[in-house]
Amino acid sequence: MTRTDLPPAPDERAHLVTFLDYVRDTAVAKCDGLSDEGAREAPLPRSPLMTAAGLIGHLRWVEHYWLEAVFLGGENRAPWSAEDPDREMRIAPGVPLERLIADYREQADRLRPLIAGHGLDTEAKRPARGGVPVTLRWILMHLIEETARHNGHLDAIRELADGTTGT
Repeated sequence: MTRTDLPPAPDERAHLVTFLDYVRDTAVAKCDGLSDEGAREAPLPRSPLMTAAGLIGHLRWVEHYWLEAVFLGGENRAPWSAEDPDREMRIAPGVPLERLIADYREQADRLRPLIAGHGLDTEAKRPARGGVPVTLRWILMHLIEETARHNGHLDAIRELADGTTGT
């Protein structure tokens, strides 16, 4: 996998999709060589759901939610609920890391044409929290922010799991 944060064109769409792919690829790179056991470890005592597996599962479902459920107005198939808002992070450690990464990559591959087929100012079919309308541009920026923030968590978790730093 070759990661780059240099867009192929100078326009805003190229910047947004390049950075989204870059932070996605970084999340996957943070897990490269990590065992299933290491992916299930929750090294932060006050954050028992903060595992590499849980974060990859979370990122996958966050993209589904924002692009398929909110933007397109489709069914929200994410595993969380009002009763268990962190369920995607709770169930992910029971899934092999390789499968979680494959699901995350398949989700990204499925969403790229969706992103390419709509203008950045296209308003989502559903509002965001609090009834605020959002555009595809806002959703892409939010996904970049969310993924980059969790990449920082993956940095710490990976170093605590086996000493690996960087990537």
